[in-house]
Amino acid sequence: MKKLSTDIPFEVVIVEDGSTVGSEEEIWRFSGSLDISYYYKENSGPGDSRNFGMKKAKGNYFLILDSDVVLPENYLAEVDRFLKTNYVDCFGGRDAAAENFTPIQKAIDFAMTSFLTTGGVRGNDNPGFEPRSFNMGISKQAFEATGGFGTIHPGEDPDLSLRIRKAGFQTAFASEVFVYHKRRIDWRKFYVQVNKFGKARPILSQWHPGSGKLTFWFPSLFIIGLILSLTGLLFGFEILILFYLLYFLMIFADAVFKNNRIFIGLLSVLAVIIQFYGYGMGFLKSTLHVRLLKKEPEEVFPELFFQNKKKGWAVKVHHKTT
Repeated sequence: MKKLSTDIPFEVVIVEDGSTVGSEEEIWRFSGSLDISYYYKENSGPGDSRNFGMKKAKGNYFLILDSDVVLPENYLAEVDRFLKTNYVDCFGGRDAAAENFTPIQKAIDFAMTSFLTTGGVRGNDNPGFEPRSFNMGISKQAFEATGGFGTIHPGEDPDLSLRIRKAGFQTAFASEVFVYHKRRIDWRKFYVQVNKFGKARPILSQWHPGSGKLTFWFPSLFIIGLILSLTGLLFGFEILILFYLLYFLMIFADAVFKNNRIFIGLLSVLAVIIQFYGYGMGFLKSTLHVRLLKKEPEEVFPELFFQNKKKGWAVKVHHKTT
């Protein structure tokens, strides 16, 4: 374990969310060098577990991390520097791929962070930035005012970000605060993840009127256009597919430039196709059922909601805030 470069006192709160293989013994190895606490609870999802951890924490500002992130040595120093110069009650940082990540992990990281893909579509440094929980900070005041994360997953982080702003707090992007994010380790898991992202977005737009953006439609329109372009080839229309070939060439070239490997460039093109198809199809399906047919999200997409006693309460709260 590398030492975090900071003189700032901090505590580490570990919440084990129903794991079948416990990590308590491993965690207590660091009890002599860290102010660390460990809690085990039955599985209720990342949002509820993070709420549990923030209630147990002693500090006034909480840093939320995913279990698959690795912190650079200067992480806490960068957080401290950012908050001292640009204090906000909720910030989100960026993520990157470490040198020892697998080629698939690096390709997925490119697809999820590049300005040429949804990394650019969702935006970073803008007033409406929605921090993500793999690298997120939230003040105790904002947590108590909003009640923390809801039971939807994925989507619990932009949902909380939107509720934080509705409560009168600010959110911001901290460009220098980054983590190494391992993300998914194979294509199937990556597809399932982005497909759920797509399903969650129309639900969030319904819960938070005015939060929807035209850019959310980009992956769906991209896939529809690609299908039309391939169909056009059967009738001799080649001009449309040329735009897609040019785009994929840009993806390939940029990924090769950033990773210095042709193989990762090829994998990045595949990652982008999977990302857009998974998200785009999920978005269209959710738009049809939730926005057009007015079906209840938790009934149509139960896989997005953790089945616990708080489920009905969380949904009612969201509808009241609209």
